[in-house]
Amino acid sequence: MKKNKKKKRGSASAKRKPKAKTFARRSRRAARKRARSKQTPLVRFPMPAASPGMRIGLFGGSFNPPHEAHRAASMLALKRLGLDRVWWLVTPGNPLKENSKLPPLTKRITAAREVAASPLIEVTGIEAELGTKYTYETVTRLRQRLPGVNFVFVVGADNLSQLHRWERWRELAETIPIAVVDRPEFELSSLAAPAAVAFTRFRIADSQAQALPGLRPPAWVFLRGLKSELSSTALRKLRTKKR
Repeated sequence: MKKNKKKKRGSASAKRKPKAKTFARRSRRAARKRARSKQTPLVRFPMPAASPGMRIGLFGGSFNPPHEAHRAASMLALKRLGLDRVWWLVTPGNPLKENSKLPPLTKRITAAREVAASPLIEVTGIEAELGTKYTYETVTRLRQRLPGVNFVFVVGADNLSQLHRWERWRELAETIPIAVVDRPEFELSSLAAPAAVAFTRFRIADSQAQALPGLRPPAWVFLRGLKSELSSTALRKLRTKKR
């Protein structure tokens, strides 16, 4: 009889082991779930509303920091091109620059909205949402998602000076009309830059700027009249000097 009891105990013990393992696995899963719940939730950057026929300027940059010249350039483009909106595309990072010290995207978007201060300027982080790295990719995706919207790419004259360094810059110029907003210290160098020279015959007169959003690319215009000479680089240097 004693031998039979030992067998039963051994049998019961064998049955309890799987339950102990199951409990341990459940505990580990619960711990992982609790850890995930404490993580920062995924930030989404929804696309602004747009409908076919709208004329929208795309103004991209790091906005580090955003300043009054960004707003002035946008308001000039709105008026001279007859745009319905300007979207500020706050980039996660500039492929041509060192981004290790770049403030978080959400912080730059918040600061940009304070500077924009206009219902006609939409501040967005849609490049992070789309997962695009280069402007050509962003423009292509936007045109695919919003067919019928007349997009115009708005850049400062300083960016025209280095446009030939951008990824697939020729294809970008052949995909979307471009409005270049003058910056006095960059006018001569930008108009002599490789991109401006390559597309010289597609430049339209300043007086025809209103027609640009409806033109088939390549097409571009050079807009004069911006008064502010502020730049993000100068403001960062001034801020560093004060510190």
